[in-house]
Amino acid sequence: MKQSGCTVFNDRHFSCENCDGCVSGGFDSATSQIVLCQNNIRHQSHMNRVVTHELIHAFDHCRAHVDWFKNVKHLACSEIRAANLSGDCTLMNEIARFKFGLKGHHQTCVRDRAIRSILAVRKISKETAEKAVDEVFDACFNDLEPFGRIPHSKTDAKRAFRDFQNRDRYNANL
Repeated sequence: MKQSGCTVFNDRHFSCENCDGCVSGGFDSATSQIVLCQNNIRHQSHMNRVVTHELIHAFDHCRAHVDWFKNVKHLACSEIRAANLSGDCTLMNEIARFKFGLKGHHQTCVRDRAIRSILAVRKISKETAEKAVDEVFDACFNDLEPFGRIPHSKTDAKRAFRDFQNRDRYNANL
């Protein structure tokens, strides 16, 4: 976040609250605050995914100056990236949801979760949400910043972090 020009203060930018429904968290662009729904998060692994998902939104807000309220394509792109990079669509999570397939399932999961997330925060039709996701899907699905890869496991996440730490060292030698 710092390299993208934004600072994060743990005491100001994270909030634990009780939330309605089955929402696990959210990103408030007005305050750049990540909200964790303490009444809906029951396991550490779930909290890790929610924090990662919302940090992707915070990163996009900082880096891309997302217009969350007027441009549904901006929202769609950030939701695609968050679903893709946070672990929302890992094979184990999908098996636990009784949703799994072999070919192209990760992309299907990312698309479906992005649409669900858009519908949860915007009063638009499902068709409008689907159209926005479809129009930006390829570019946003393939945008792997800040990780450089889809972290499918803890090992992948550690490798991505190590690569990130060494990025400047690599680029300095070019």
